[in-house]
Amino acid sequence: MRDLPLTDLDFVLVENVGNLVCPAVFDIGENAKLAVLSVTEGEDKPLKYPTLFRQAAATVLSKMDLLPHLRFDLVLCRAALHQVNAAAPIFELSGKTGKGIAAFADWLRVYASPVADSG
Repeated sequence: MRDLPLTDLDFVLVENVGNLVCPAVFDIGENAKLAVLSVTEGEDKPLKYPTLFRQAAATVLSKMDLLPHLRFDLVLCRAALHQVNAAAPIFELSGKTGKGIAAFADWLRVYASPVADSG
């Protein structure tokens, strides 16, 4: 972090490459947590690992373009996410098609704006 030009950056995203438990347990000085759940991981994860999803400012469901090839219950997943954190928006994204990315980027801009920080 010391080597990053922080004054020139709007966002610094730190990705956890482990599991869905560690990022919820450890505070690394972040302003917000963002939960990212690939549809390939299963719709049970919000209830299996509720701490991360409860603390998340938003949840991203990724790889949405793979839904036709999976046994993933999107309705059940949304219900589980709302059960553990009804306030957090859910963004359904596809890197392949680009679907949902603009709305998520707009949310990031608003969420990180100085007005959002003062409220």
